[in-house]
Amino acid sequence: MESTGGDGKAPGGPRVLVVGGGIAGLGAAQRLCGHPAFPHLRVLEATARAGGRIRSERSFGGVVEVGAHWIHGPSRGNPVFQLAAEYGLLGEKELSEENQLVETGGHVGLPCVSYTSSGVRVNLQLVAEMATLFYGLIDQTREFLQAAETPVPSVGEFLRKEIRQHVAGWTEDEETKKLKLAVLNAFFNLECCVSGTHSMDLVALAPFGEYTVLPGLDCTFSKGYQGLTNCMMASLPEDTVVFEKPVKTIHWNGAFQEAAFPGETFPVSVECEDGDRFPAHHVIVTVPLGFLKEHLDTFFDPPLPAEKAEAIRKIGFGTNNKIFLEFEEPFWEPDCQLIQVVWEDTSPLEDPAPALRDAWFRKLIGFVVLPAFGSVHVLCGFIAGLESEFMETLSDEEVLLCLTQVLQRVTGNPRLPAPKSVLRSRWHSAPYTRGSYSYVAVGSTGDDLDLLAQPLPADGTDAQLQILFAGEATHRTFYSTTHGALLSGWREADRLLGLWAPQAQQPRPRL
Repeated sequence: MESTGGDGKAPGGPRVLVVGGGIAGLGAAQRLCGHPAFPHLRVLEATARAGGRIRSERSFGGVVEVGAHWIHGPSRGNPVFQLAAEYGLLGEKELSEENQLVETGGHVGLPCVSYTSSGVRVNLQLVAEMATLFYGLIDQTREFLQAAETPVPSVGEFLRKEIRQHVAGWTEDEETKKLKLAVLNAFFNLECCVSGTHSMDLVALAPFGEYTVLPGLDCTFSKGYQGLTNCMMASLPEDTVVFEKPVKTIHWNGAFQEAAFPGETFPVSVECEDGDRFPAHHVIVTVPLGFLKEHLDTFFDPPLPAEKAEAIRKIGFGTNNKIFLEFEEPFWEPDCQLIQVVWEDTSPLEDPAPALRDAWFRKLIGFVVLPAFGSVHVLCGFIAGLESEFMETLSDEEVLLCLTQVLQRVTGNPRLPAPKSVLRSRWHSAPYTRGSYSYVAVGSTGDDLDLLAQPLPADGTDAQLQILFAGEATHRTFYSTTHGALLSGWREADRLLGLWAPQAQQPRPRL
């Protein structure tokens, strides 16, 4: 039997398969393709396009981001920022030293205008006061990182406990107190979008502070985020990526023979939905955690070790969607960047049953104003959780009608013209994604992310590195981000380089 260890005895070099053509898969492929030890590399992508959860679409006369929106923390320690700069995809302002030094603490900027659901403008000083309270408490969650135990299991419960104490000291009239709670509720909904969860009660308190925020003022790509993954694609040898090739089962820990390779034995055989089989020495799995959760029982044969399967079940994976609305004329001020919507009679201290059909839109945090495309004006609404997943089941017409009514209501203008068109993401329904991104859920810890990142077989004896795992959900401190995904792809490529070409390992700065 052929040896497939790190002694270079696989004839012609090892055969490596990457499952998934998102930024983690492309990052791994790019790093391996640049090395002569890996002449046989294929990326199997289930859909007709590369980029995964990075997806820019031409619409409304410009480019809109259906997937990843911002480079979070665009500064020297961010590999996505560095790569985008190398490819010349960023403007002067984005590249400026000044922008790279801004410390946001990971918090979203304040709204330019805040409307209540009955059409009254909220005093922005009151909004700022509630933002200071809310983000101050979010920052306090970091204190539990090293604590022996936490007072409550979830971020949501911690925030509520603290807010109750603050409310006890409020001296305003009842109306103002109710408004302050409604504004705080809007910040809870916003934090659900940031964390990609239905409720902050699902997000574990102890590990919450492990998520690391890089410095830099979050920035966007004027010509679309997908320009980055397109450049990465273009750098790969032709035909490296095979499109519309969904994988059904990864058979591992075997001795597979293939007619095309007489006398050779492979530890892994990747079976595709269309019946094709690809033999491999190593497979880097970069599929989204939502897909893994759904296909856990059939995607690996033999099944994953119990503790790895358990980690996949425990780590959180939620939905955050966008709804783009195109307008003939803006109804907002020229320099407005964020419109907040505050739903009256809501409070983070009360837990309403989600009335999905009648009230899904109450989870909407408001709208980000996109830079105008010539004479085209677009608002981008963000909505997370079960309400977001319910929104995916509605037709474009239903969403458009509903949000027209919402906007007429909150602006106090019943004659506000309906948007010309609507476009939205549907990440939960996407069969190869099944949600947006990961979070550390109650019952799990950062150890689960590390466990998910461990290659198989777990004993690491002869059968080295048959299945490797990458993707945002495998990065302990940058989960849920594109830079976490890219670093994880590089990490697994480096693992293989260490096995096959240890002399090629350049010491790299730790990002």
